[in-house]
Amino acid sequence: MRPSLLPGLVAAARANSDRGFPDVALFEVGQIFMGDRPEDQFVAASGVRHGFASSKGMGRHWSGSATADALDAKADALAVLSATGAPMQALQIVPGGPGWLHPGRSGTIQIGPQNVLGYFGELHPRALEALHADGPLIAFEVILDRIPAAKQRPTRAKPLLELSAFQPVSRDFAFIVDRSVRAGDIVRAAQGVHRKLIADVGVFDVYEGKGIEDGKKSIAIAVTIQPREKTMTDQEIDAVGARIVAEVAKKTGGTLRG
Repeated sequence: MRPSLLPGLVAAARANSDRGFPDVALFEVGQIFMGDRPEDQFVAASGVRHGFASSKGMGRHWSGSATADALDAKADALAVLSATGAPMQALQIVPGGPGWLHPGRSGTIQIGPQNVLGYFGELHPRALEALHADGPLIAFEVILDRIPAAKQRPTRAKPLLELSAFQPVSRDFAFIVDRSVRAGDIVRAAQGVHRKLIADVGVFDVYEGKGIEDGKKSIAIAVTIQPREKTMTDQEIDAVGARIVAEVAKKTGGTLRG
């Protein structure tokens, strides 16, 4: 029963190097055993980098090459934790780690001193010697079972979907406003006229130039009116349009473009 995934990954990296492929980045997810009790069994995610297999790219390149270092292992470990839903804002990085890591080129990832999630860094020369591997060799190991479960956030139920049997009506409006007025202000003013009847408001044109006086601009919106209870008459639609014009004038000072 293996207490770590790293010896197997180091052996795989060594085998690749012996066959002429020294630049490798390998990872594994599997079970580890820190004792003979059921509670001593964990799922870990581990990885190693060797040679020019850094996060900046693989192999040598004319524009420059970088050997893998402890920062690559740190980035790998944090990427695993982020992907598995760990509370990233609560993580603490503490210098140093277990004896198989280089003391000055390693770190521990934890949520407080009682919950150590994993380690990263450069393997210690003594560990390399014991594993018959050439260094430097970069590694990380994260215990996935120690990641706290995400807290359930209260959610609001979505409102019921209301579908209308009546044909929607679309009307376009173009307003002349000061250049400082934002299109969003006009959209919000139009939407606020009748939340149930007005299904959508969108900007389809903003114009400054010939025909528009200096300091002004034209903003055109398309308003979709969705009848809910009956087909609307032309007079009812015109009344909604008049309320839109009045509300935009009140909120933004805009006037209907002729």
